[in-house]
Parts: sequence; structure tokens; C-alpha cells
Amino acid sequence: MTPALDRVRGTRWTVTPRTGPGIAAAVAYLTLVAIAVAAPGALGAGDPLAANPLDALLPPSAAHWFGTDQLGRDVFDRVVHGARASLAIGVAATAVAVGAGVLLGLLAGLAHRWADEALARSFDALSAFPLLLLALLFIALAGTGTLSLTIAIGIATLPHYARVVRAQTLRVRRAGYVSQAVAFGRSRAGIVVRHVLPNVLGPIPVVAVIGLGEAVLAAAGLSFLGMGPQPPSPEWGAMLAEGRNYLSVAWWSGILPGVAVTLTVISLTVTGRRLQARFEGRDLR
Repeated sequence: MTPALDRVRGTRWTVTPRTGPGIAAAVAYLTLVAIAVAAPGALGAGDPLAANPLDALLPPSAAHWFGTDQLGRDVFDRVVHGARASLAIGVAATAVAVGAGVLLGLLAGLAHRWADEALARSFDALSAFPLLLLALLFIALAGTGTLSLTIAIGIATLPHYARVVRAQTLRVRRAGYVSQAVAFGRSRAGIVVRHVLPNVLGPIPVVAVIGLGEAVLAAAGLSFLGMGPQPPSPEWGAMLAEGRNYLSVAWWSGILPGVAVTLTVISLTVTGRRLQARFEGRDLR
């Protein structure tokens, strides 16, 4: 088994009294989000599209925990069901970014110097653009919709993964076990699959956890601008866009979906930083 993979698989992470309230709260919240994605009904959420105009803009109460929106829909039901749509876009976009980033990073790290320099400069150029601006440029060319939104966020965030994999590949290709494999006449493809790839993928899960939070935030922002799922879809960004017109009379319809986005991004970032510290051999108290 290769060194980087050994280190990742050997990392044990449990929530204990020494873990700290921050990471414990993050894990607890992400557990609730996972339940909301897998089984919204387990959290007591009903039909997110059920409307009753007679109950429009009711404040939070025992009957409607998060109040109701302008159409009389239960905001709690919509926030819980919105986790599935928001996380689905974030996970899919992260998968696109990881897949493309790993491939391009490997190509850059294994290519001749001129090709490596060209790809590295391309990664730097993409990273120089604000994520939302780069995604908007792609959406302007491909059109709006959930698929375009997902691919746009994936393309905008792939340089993070490509740069990490390129750096790891440049380090691994100079390692002694790679030189020995070349000396023994192993094929290039065999060396990449057996020796290079497992050792460059070590940091990727950690980067992906943090990147997932970035993707969820970008998806909410672009959906808020009307580039993603459209009403009446229960998606957090779309709910923010609907609720902004009623903030003066029904703050809960716009603020609470935003709180869900914020807590999700913070929890993923805290969890990712904790994993990063463990991967690097540091201990965060």
C-alpha cells in the first residue's frame, strides 16, 4: 500500500470531549443535513409545494416552525427539502471538478516541461477569476438550468484540485519507488495507476470537503440570480430570491433559507479544516 493512502486510511477521527464544540456542532448539523437529504420526512417535513393562501406570511409558531411564505407554504418543509436540491448540485459540481482536476493535474505533472508550464498557467488564469464570474460566463454560453449550473461550478472550481494533484505528481514522480518501477521496466500506464495515482489522491478528499461548501454557496448565489432551479422548486438560493421581496413583513421567508446555507458552508469548512489538520499530522484542540 502506498504511503499517502496509508496515511489517509490510517486517520481515525471521532467526536470526543477533546474534539471541541465547534467540530462537534459541525458534525451534528451535517448529520441533520444528511437526514434531510436522505429522508426529509424523518425530520417532520411535509410537502414543500403544498400551499394555502389563507396561511400566507404567518410568523414562526408551533404549527409552522419557520413560518410560511407568500403562498402559504411551510418554510420549514421547504428548507428541509431544499437541502436535497442544494446538496445535489454541490456534490455533482464537486464531482465534476474532482474528476477533471485530477485528470488535468496528472497530465500537467507527467507532461514535458512546456506542456506542464502551459497547463499550470491555465490553472492560474482560471483561479484568478472570481468563481461566480467564471460560472456566469459559462452559463451565458450554455444557458441556464440545473445541468448548466452544475457544470459551470465544476469548471470554475477544478483549478483547486488540478493544482494540488499537479504538485503531488511532481513530488511523487521523483520518488525512489517510481524510479525503481521504471528501472524494472514497468509500463508507464502501470506506474501511473499503481504508484503515482494512489499517492497523489491523498489530499483530494480533504480539499473536496472544503470545496463542497464553496460549491453549495456558489449554487445558492447563482440560483438567487435565477441561473439554477426555478420556483416553485425548494432550493435554498431560489427560496432566498423569492423571500427577499417580503423581508420587511416576513423576514423568516428569506432569512431562514440563508441561515441554512450559511450553517452548511461553515460546517463543511470546519470539518474540512479538521480533516486537513489530521492529514497533515497536526492536532487542533
